[in-house]
Amino acid sequence: MGYYVQVEPSVNIYVEDINPTSEKVILFVHGWPANRRLFEYQFNVFPGMGYRCIGIDIRGFGQSDKPWEGYSYDRLADDIRVIVDTLGLKHFTLAGHSVGGAIVIRYMGRHRGYGVDKLALFAAAAPSFIQRPGFPYGLQANEVNQLIQQTYDNRPQMLADLTNMFFYRALTPAFKEWFFQLGIVASGYSTANILVTLRDEVLFADVESIQAPTLIFQGIHDQICLPQLASVLHQQIQYSKLIWFEHSGHGLFWEEQEKFNRELLTFLTA
Repeated sequence: MGYYVQVEPSVNIYVEDINPTSEKVILFVHGWPANRRLFEYQFNVFPGMGYRCIGIDIRGFGQSDKPWEGYSYDRLADDIRVIVDTLGLKHFTLAGHSVGGAIVIRYMGRHRGYGVDKLALFAAAAPSFIQRPGFPYGLQANEVNQLIQQTYDNRPQMLADLTNMFFYRALTPAFKEWFFQLGIVASGYSTANILVTLRDEVLFADVESIQAPTLIFQGIHDQICLPQLASVLHQQIQYSKLIWFEHSGHGLFWEEQEKFNRELLTFLTA
């Protein structure tokens, strides 16, 4: 079941709502540069276990509208709040991958975790995606700048190169094409603007505000959201559990999908 939710005038967010009659809700927020289909290997499983799985395409990506502006963490978190209010969601699990993890952390801080019973962070781009004074973790700012420039110069090639960086496991040509198509349907300026947000914004205060039980997944071979970020999140979030994925890069939802789904289910049912 798919539909649109208007989050502000002329901006509609696409929502895929699987098993909508269930009261056990997981709201998934995807990472850059993909869309909700990133969680295909969870959507195949959790509805059969009685869960309502809601996947959104954040603005600029997938089937959502692609406005010129509105790619700050504040605006993206506000989009989630409108969806939560429109759908009347309560006592749900909020889950985010990569920049989706950053967005849901901002939601927890900006909207005081409204409606959220549990939080799940998968290779989250937080509390800072890049290294800063006093924070020696993450990528270098110039590495992000190079991605931004590559996005404007030759986005298809950037996406093709990113695929090999995204995953640790060997990929078939068909899988590479599938992943490439997730990114190519975004707009170029949305793809670049999210990178600007990743480079420029921080989430230290938002992380400190989290009170919900939190599950943190991290691939030890991740070259995008470096593993040290997960360790920092685990230290700073009081009620958190960190699970390492020894055979995964940034795409742990697929690379170790059985472990991913099993550990997520354990967290949901605890």
